[in-house]
Amino acid sequence: MEPAAPATRAQELPVGVIGAGPVGLAAAAQLIERGLRPLILEAGPEPAAAVRSWGHIRLFSPWRYNIDAAARRLLEAAGWQAPAPDLTPTGAELVDRYLSPLARLAPIATALKLNTRVTAVTRLGLDRTQSADREQRPFLIRTVDSRGIGAEHLAGAVIDASGTWHTPNPAGGSGLPAPGEAEARAMGLVSGPLPDVLGVERDRFAGRRVLVTGTGHSAANTLLALAELADSDGGRISWAVRGTGTARLFGGGDQDGLPARGALGQRLKALVESGRIELHTGFTVTGFKAADTLLVSGRTAGGEEQLEVDVLVPATGFRPDHSWLREIRLDLDPVVEAPNRLGPMIDPEFHSCGTVPPHGARVLSHLERDFYIAGAKSYGRAPTFLLATGYEQVRSIAAELAGDSAAADEVHLELPETGVCSTDPAPASTAGGCCAPGPAQLGLPTGLKHGRSGDDAGAGC
Repeated sequence: MEPAAPATRAQELPVGVIGAGPVGLAAAAQLIERGLRPLILEAGPEPAAAVRSWGHIRLFSPWRYNIDAAARRLLEAAGWQAPAPDLTPTGAELVDRYLSPLARLAPIATALKLNTRVTAVTRLGLDRTQSADREQRPFLIRTVDSRGIGAEHLAGAVIDASGTWHTPNPAGGSGLPAPGEAEARAMGLVSGPLPDVLGVERDRFAGRRVLVTGTGHSAANTLLALAELADSDGGRISWAVRGTGTARLFGGGDQDGLPARGALGQRLKALVESGRIELHTGFTVTGFKAADTLLVSGRTAGGEEQLEVDVLVPATGFRPDHSWLREIRLDLDPVVEAPNRLGPMIDPEFHSCGTVPPHGARVLSHLERDFYIAGAKSYGRAPTFLLATGYEQVRSIAAELAGDSAAADEVHLELPETGVCSTDPAPASTAGGCCAPGPAQLGLPTGLKHGRSGDDAGAGC
């Protein structure tokens, strides 16, 4: 008999999973199935608290793409019945019908700590400059609860699936808040991302002059809700985008492999063409002046323009927060802030649409052994992340942590046709809002090169 392989650090200590959203809970399910112990740290008061924040929004992808395989097996063993695979859930339904039942299962519930915000991750007894015996040291995760009481936890490995919901991009151009933006937000003249226009925030928008900035599906959902509200309560809707063209604003229509997404783009196009939504192209926000109303200044091809509105909705995307990972040796792409090997595959400057090759632990690894960023945060500043991508990421990571490198490297992903994807570079001003990743391939289209370096890379949204 051959001697047993030595236990890895991840097999001796729990694996810290930061975030109890869809990808974090999937990571926990995959770890449990591999015989590893998760320690799930969730900042919110309930599992998938961030998803609950946009619970009024309907997903584009149907249930068949939204349930992790290991999570399904755990749930079905407990008698759970999956929703109809071709229906598309809202965020609230995703939580109520899938994520909450998953979090209540004993193997996960006993590992889950709610109201627990991670403030730092490091190696026990070492800062990032010290290398001696580094890989033999466990991770130290420092947290604070809702009462302000701190705690420390040891982990053999860490999977950061905390997402980007709480770090939206600023409304101003150049990657910085525009002058006056902080004051406008403090006065309630700037909303959060994906406001519940037809629900709890209806009074805030009814009969008002509303400006939406940004492209992509967050902007589209908000604009359609505002148009529905205006039908009954009046108001004026403006939409400002940095790009000068409109071809990519409305998606793939009936060519989109996700019909709900294609229909959304077509509805939005009709509203713009009818004049019910006033579209301002080539508009970059340069400043705010807040009083009873909000005066939004923008730079356009024709010079400076000003729009007076009652509420601004910035649908300008999100960015990762790495501030509490300063003692971890990250290996990040310098452009999109994704793991370095992943960045060229998803950079929206050069790959507005196309395919993202399946990727797992090897692509997501950092200089810090046994530390991974997964889920939406793994895409850095690149947009249109799909749950199915995150599920395959954490399946591979769990296999690697369990010592099954062959399974970790065997990555597969089946995603729907997008209908509007191409491998042509998109202008920086319009990239990011056209589509989600298309059917993933291990191979690459002939002749496709990454625009930054010339290295071969798959295209992505």
